[in-house]
Amino acid sequence: MVLAAATASPALGWEYQLASPNGKIVADIEAGQGLSYSVKFDGKEVIAPSAVSMSTSLGSVPAANPKVGKVVKKSVDGKVESPFYRAKTIKEKYNSATLPLGGGWSVEFRAYNDGVAYRFAYSGKKEVVVNNEQVQYNFSGDPKVYAAYVSPRTKEDQYFNSFENTYTVTKLSGLEPEKNILSPMTVAVNDSIKVTLTESDLEQYPGLYYTGTGRNIEGRMAPYPKVVEQGGHNMLQMIVKERENYIAKSTGSRTYPWRVAIITNSDKKLAASNLVYLLASPSRVADISWIKPGKVAWDWWNFWNIKGVDFKAGVNNDTYKRYIDFASQHGIEYVILDEGWAVNKKADLMQVIPEIDLQMLVDYAKERNVGIVLWGGYLAFDRDMDKVCKHYADMGVKGFKIDFMDRDDQVMVDFIHRGAKACAKHNLFLDYHGMYKPAGLNRTYPHILNFEGVHGLEQMKWNNIDVDQVEYDVTIPFIRQVSGPMDYTPGAMLNGTKRTYSKNYYEPMSQGTRCRQLALFVVFDSPFTMLCDNPDNYDAEPVCRDFIAQIPTTWDETRILRGKIGDFICTARRKGDTWYIGGLTDWKPREMTVDLSFIKGDREVTLIRDGINADRNAKDFKKETFKLDAQKPLKIKLAPGGGFAMIVK
Repeated sequence: MVLAAATASPALGWEYQLASPNGKIVADIEAGQGLSYSVKFDGKEVIAPSAVSMSTSLGSVPAANPKVGKVVKKSVDGKVESPFYRAKTIKEKYNSATLPLGGGWSVEFRAYNDGVAYRFAYSGKKEVVVNNEQVQYNFSGDPKVYAAYVSPRTKEDQYFNSFENTYTVTKLSGLEPEKNILSPMTVAVNDSIKVTLTESDLEQYPGLYYTGTGRNIEGRMAPYPKVVEQGGHNMLQMIVKERENYIAKSTGSRTYPWRVAIITNSDKKLAASNLVYLLASPSRVADISWIKPGKVAWDWWNFWNIKGVDFKAGVNNDTYKRYIDFASQHGIEYVILDEGWAVNKKADLMQVIPEIDLQMLVDYAKERNVGIVLWGGYLAFDRDMDKVCKHYADMGVKGFKIDFMDRDDQVMVDFIHRGAKACAKHNLFLDYHGMYKPAGLNRTYPHILNFEGVHGLEQMKWNNIDVDQVEYDVTIPFIRQVSGPMDYTPGAMLNGTKRTYSKNYYEPMSQGTRCRQLALFVVFDSPFTMLCDNPDNYDAEPVCRDFIAQIPTTWDETRILRGKIGDFICTARRKGDTWYIGGLTDWKPREMTVDLSFIKGDREVTLIRDGINADRNAKDFKKETFKLDAQKPLKIKLAPGGGFAMIVK
């Protein structure tokens, strides 16, 4: 570790230098009239001197002209368990420096081989009200940025949003300063070096947004709610009507969220970063044996559109028995009852509509080795959380999908943690929909299997072709996905080219080819993956159905083989001794070379790739089976908006 402290003149204060284990990333930390840091990669500046501070009820942190105490140095080289993520274990290697700032305050910096992070900490017993926190990233020149602006639910409150949008690609100077930008966001310092900004270990604090100010990027956080009232979607939300003039409050010792800059010199390294997971608090769930990730047959996206039956399809027992039978026949672990099973606009999960006999459905599913998961609006779940959890756990329900939080102020962040604790107590897993990015929460509470905070396939129910989901698909692995799993809901069997795609709320389709939908099951991190289409559409496509049914949702190993942000990606994942490989392109057709020389032994490949006419008919595909020659790279042609998926056994 390179770490030096030197006393200079009072005007200069203290300077520290912290290097990553491989020495390529170096953070220069200065404590003079305030606290700032800059970062170099391979000797080139990637983050110019940037100020960090907090304004609190106990005074400014650090105080003016801070007297920094003895620096505490540490180096770590080990492994972290990650049972329901990209790999069984993840390597953890970093150097750190903790600077005591006086008054019980300190700041810790860490340098990893793929980034730099810092956080404040307080070790006293007093109540601390945080008025604001200065999060700043200065950049030289005018680099390209990838920014997803918030889409506010109301004109009055940018902090009331669904955390879903595609990316605007512009110069730093072109960012609109009045708009909040979702975290994570990415800055292309040059053609090779990217800096992805995000946070980790978010607790008792509001989530982080960004805004561009011309030359730099500043952090923003939602003020603490003062007045709230019930409203929003089907009366399932609490709407903030007035906010306090501070962002957070807590009492006693604590650490604050990590401010993270992931720094890599290749896009595929960026997509492979585990920094957010590593910075999160370790698991608080002692026994994880009951947590069972898997795939789930989903009803809402396909509008319960089953056919060939002698009953009226909809939210009723017979329809869900059809979904359960489908799941059972094809090894799909779960069926979800999405919105509609509880009485509408009552915000009460104990009131079930008369068309649904939940206990009967749970028992019917259990007999067929299928688990039942229930959707719930956040307010309905929050009203009597422990009672709801106990009631449905006793019934045999396996988990909840909680929706429409649409906020990440401290009150909502506190709810997310309370919900995780209540579900863990009753052995229920969680899918947090209508949710901000995970920020490492899947490490702290491993039974939270999935998170939305992504512009998922549901958007194709109401968006035209001018909303480019194909380009978005090859952008999020390098930005949003580095923050954690995504409840994207792939698997559409109706597929469209640029010419044939159209929005349809009741019979939705995807942009891009059929093979693209198969590849998404490999490329996207998603321990709890919803199959978006209906049983009839899958049964009409048995090759694709059976291929999807084989794909795991958690992995022993993950490798990003190729990737360029916004253009293409190829990901390989291993479960046991079987490899699963998926590739995606944007609307540009391309031939992708896939090097599989890392796979050893006698292997058989099942490849599903775009058909020769997939540029005209997006549903066209070709299945091939052959022996693997690992020394000869595969060359696979991808149609516009195309993809491929393969299983190597």
